[in-house]
Amino acid sequence: MTEQPEKPIPPADDDCCGGGACNPCVWDHYYAELQKLRIEQAKLKEQKQEQE
Repeated sequence: MTEQPEKPIPPADDDCCGGGACNPCVWDHYYAELQKLRIEQAKLKEQKQEQE
C-alpha cells in the first residue's frame, strides 16, 4: 500500500510580514509544496486506477 503524502502546514499569521517585498514569501513556499502534494496525489490516484 502506498503512503499518502502529508499536506503542508500553512504559515502562521506571524510568519508573513505582509509587506509584499519578500521574494520568495513564506506563502510562495507553502503554495509550491501544496502544488507538489496535488501532483503526487494525482499520480497515486492514476496508479490506483491502473491497478484495478
